[in-house]
Parts: sequence; structure tokens; C-alpha cells
Amino acid sequence: MTDRLMHDLASGKLEEALAEVAEAAARVILPYWRSGTVATAKADQSPVTQADQEAETLILSLLKGLYPDVAAVAEEHSEAHGFPPVPAGPYWMIDPLDGTRGFVAGKESFTVNIALIDGDRPVAGVISTPATGLTWRSGHADGRRAAFRRRFGEGWSEIRVRDRPAQGTALLSHSLKDEDAVRLASRHGCDRWEGMDSSLKFCLIAEGRFDAYPRIGPTREWDTAAGQAILEAAGGRVLAEDGRPLAYGKPEFLNAGFVALGG
Repeated sequence: MTDRLMHDLASGKLEEALAEVAEAAARVILPYWRSGTVATAKADQSPVTQADQEAETLILSLLKGLYPDVAAVAEEHSEAHGFPPVPAGPYWMIDPLDGTRGFVAGKESFTVNIALIDGDRPVAGVISTPATGLTWRSGHADGRRAAFRRRFGEGWSEIRVRDRPAQGTALLSHSLKDEDAVRLASRHGCDRWEGMDSSLKFCLIAEGRFDAYPRIGPTREWDTAAGQAILEAAGGRVLAEDGRPLAYGKPEFLNAGFVALGG
């Protein structure tokens, strides 16, 4: 099964299939959006809704049907039942609904994230935004790594990071105070910034609309894996605090600070 998985990865068939899975999960989530959905608190006090849980169940079922021998690390299962050991071979990293607080508040930037981890690297990633009907993925074009975007069910268009402009713009977490955001953006060569929820930040850098996403607070690996795969395929980088590419399989799948960069 690993041979088939890697063959599909090399051919681009894998990410096409993952896009279909993510868009199916998006269709499960969308009826709950702006419908008065109420979140409950998980053990770490982060919110979870029925939409998170139903989307994760669907994603796991569809992936099991496609590649039955590939293990999965999924947010809701991990936080409800304990963090699993890091799988020995390639494995899925899944966040069925990233940006749950914004989702409950009726914002548009929540996402579905699916990535494939091989060793300590995300080698494939797909992100869908249910509210806007867009999907981004990593892949190949003309024998090289590339990234793509489409409206649900339509054709793919290649995307690429932009060269850093004279006045760069950073994307930052909404939770930052203005003075902290200004300081953090300027540290990475950006004199402007915007606040945004979820992994959508990686996608907007990948398609050349923004330049950096620095993060100082902790995240889990399912928050970053799909976005990192897409951004790296588009010509960008995601670096840990030591300046190396952000790695995976850490204890409790916990990230420290990092920065995602375009051109």
C-alpha cells in the first residue's frame, strides 16, 4: 500500500483525491455555518462543534477507503482519546475544521486541512474553505513541485509566491494586540499587517497576496502541515525558530514558534 501511496503522490493523483475528500468534508460543515451552532470546550478549553466531529469522521472514512493501511493523526480523536504515538510510516495529519472560533462567530476563514507526512516532512497538502468554495493543493507541473487553487469541482490554476515588495504585508493571528502585531510584522520585513484566522494564511501567501505569517504562540502540527506543503510547493518556506524547516512528529505534535514566508 505504501508503494501505491507513493506512486499516487509522484503522479499527482494523491492530491487530486485529497481535494475531493476535503471538499466532501466542506459540504458536511457548511450547513452548520451561521446556523446558531454552539461550541463545547475540549480539555484544553479550545472549542469543538458537531461540524468538527462529523467532518473528521467523514475524512477518516474516505481516506481509509482510499488507502486502508495508512495511519492517521486527527485533531478531534487525538484530543478526545489522547495523542497517539508517531506512526512508523507515512501518515495523514488532519484538522477537520481549523478556525472553529471564527466558524462559530460566522466568519469565512475556517478551513479543512489534510496533509501527508513522510518522515518529518509534509509531502502533500490540501486546504479547503467551505464558506468561499475554494481549495488549494500541492502537486506537480512539468516535472517540478507546484501549487494550485480551484473553485470546488472546477479546473486547477497554478499559484506562486510573489517576490517580496518594498512594503511587505504580514498575516497575523487575531489574538495579538496591535503593538505586538506591529513589532512582529516589522521583525520579518513587513510594514503592514492584517489579522486572520486559520490555515488560510498559508494559502494567501502561496498565491502571492501576502508575504509572511510569523507565529509566536504554540500550535499543533495539524494546524500547519497542509499549509506548509502547499506553501513550499508554491516556492515559499516555513521555518522553525532555529531557522530550519518546520518538522513533524514532535512530542504531542506540538509546534513552537515559526514563520511562513513567501518570496
